[in-house]
Amino acid sequence: MSHKLTIVILLTISIAVHFAYFDRPKETVFDEVHFGKFVSAYYSGEYYFDIHPPLGKLAIAGFANLLDFNPNHYSFKNIGDPFPDKKYLALRFLPALAGTLLPLVIYFLILELGISRIAAFSGALLIIFDNALLTQSRLMLLDPFLLLFGFLSLLFYFKYANNKILNTKYLILTAVFGGLAISIKWTGLSFIALPILIELVEQLKTGIKPTFAKFVPVLRFTSFFIISAAIYFSVFALHFTLLPKPGPGDAFMKPGFREQNLLKNIVNLNLEMYKSNQRLGATHPYGSKWYSWPPMTRPIFYWIKENSRIYFFGNPVVWWASAIAVAISIKYLVLSTKKRNLDKIPVILLGGYALNLLPFIGVKRVMFLYHYLAALIFAILMLVYLIDKTGSTFFDKTQDESLTARKNAKKNFSVLIIASAIVFIFFAPLSYGLPLSNKMYGLMIWFASWR
Repeated sequence: MSHKLTIVILLTISIAVHFAYFDRPKETVFDEVHFGKFVSAYYSGEYYFDIHPPLGKLAIAGFANLLDFNPNHYSFKNIGDPFPDKKYLALRFLPALAGTLLPLVIYFLILELGISRIAAFSGALLIIFDNALLTQSRLMLLDPFLLLFGFLSLLFYFKYANNKILNTKYLILTAVFGGLAISIKWTGLSFIALPILIELVEQLKTGIKPTFAKFVPVLRFTSFFIISAAIYFSVFALHFTLLPKPGPGDAFMKPGFREQNLLKNIVNLNLEMYKSNQRLGATHPYGSKWYSWPPMTRPIFYWIKENSRIYFFGNPVVWWASAIAVAISIKYLVLSTKKRNLDKIPVILLGGYALNLLPFIGVKRVMFLYHYLAALIFAILMLVYLIDKTGSTFFDKTQDESLTARKNAKKNFSVLIIASAIVFIFFAPLSYGLPLSNKMYGLMIWFASWR
């Protein structure tokens, strides 16, 4: 199968999956009650406050404005409130588009990591067939933007890393998309931290005695992320410009903040965002701890109407197989360190996984399963890497053994994709909000904690 045909197939499947039943549900779902209000504020100009940076809401508001969305017709008061017209589709379009494009980004990223095309194709399909990633990208939510921008940043970094002399433009794009990622959520910082750590480790591996000159290349590399900071502050500048009127967010700002230099307001707002994150102590019946995310023990109940429901939970095949891959990768890392025979790809992927999971250990506020999505994608990358590795000549001594191993790897990829597709289709009604009989719904609730 040619490279272009592979891309066409992936894009076709992704479009079909993400835009099927796109008009369902015709009601406010889960956190749309919050983001709908924030988006509407850019039309009224009334200042609002959110614990996340404003880029995602700005993008949705801007696109909806192109399609003549009228926020006066929408209240966003309660989950389940019906939408008065079809313009709500404009609010959900960009997240759905981001979710549609993400598998292609992952496909190219896997190739840049030096892993085979069949592994890249399989990894992209696992992203498409994950119910959690689908559910989150079909609603007016922020995570699809975070994931698309974050992994685009990593894609361009590895393009740069594979040819540092000629590809400064890729380093600039790394910083641009890194800036866009942190302008969606602060967790986007992990996509900037990972390349910097990789560059630092590469310098430390040279064996030269540590001096200031030794770290100059890392400092030069890091300086490009001034672009990220410029994007971040520009987004906030636009945010303040579009919200000149008093609103509910004024209570979170210092008196007379509209009369202060713009920079001071941006700094003060970010400090208040941090403090508000720390103050969030409310519990939630569908909240979960970080260690419960890989086994997916507590999904989130998003919406219900009669016998139709939307659950946020992942494809068990994808989540559990990738969790096993993480465990195997950790074991491989430990054993390889002892033998001093380290493959850098699993180290990089484990580093990305850790940066997107371990910081949640110290978070006191209520957390949810969707906070695992970035780490999940790194786990999927580890999964396809390990399967692909079993088919390489690395573990084999003879040509016949190598051929057999490659055939087995292809079979393993085929079994994994087929199983993932079947399970995806089985759980799809809970992702799309389709009607289910009580019997079918009961068959999908495998554990009591899934209710």
